[in-house]
Amino acid sequence: MLTSAAQFVRLRTSDDRNDYLRAAWDEAPLEVWLDVLNHYPDMAFWVAHNKSVPLPILEMLAKHPEERVRSMVASKNKLSPELQIQLAQDHECSVRRSIAYNKKAVLAALQLLAEEADEELKQHVRARIAEGKHK
Repeated sequence: MLTSAAQFVRLRTSDDRNDYLRAAWDEAPLEVWLDVLNHYPDMAFWVAHNKSVPLPILEMLAKHPEERVRSMVASKNKLSPELQIQLAQDHECSVRRSIAYNKKAVLAALQLLAEEADEELKQHVRARIAEGKHK
C-alpha cells in the first residue's frame, strides 16, 4: 500500500524494477492520489497508469489537459459507462481510439464512435458492434 505522494514519486522514478512495479500496481488511499496530483502534476499520467487507481481519480483525470493522460484513462477497464461516453466524445483521436479498443467498452460509447472520421477506427468500431463485442 502506498502511503504518501512522495513515496509514489520515489517508486515511480526509481531504477529498481520492483519499485516501478509497486508504483504501477499498489493501492493507495484517495488522499494519497489527490496529493500526488496536487503536488506532482507531472505524475498525472503515471497515476492513471496505476492498475488500482480509484474511479473518482480517473474521473478527475478524464478532464486532464494532456491528451496522453486522457488516453490512458480511456484504456482502463473499470470506467463507468458515463465516463466512457464522455471520453468517446473527446476532441483527440487517440483518446477516442483508446475507448474503441477498450475491451469493456459499452455499446453507447461505441455507437458514438461508429461515425468516426478516422476510417480504420470507424471500421473497428462497427465490427465490434456487429460482433457484439461490447458490454
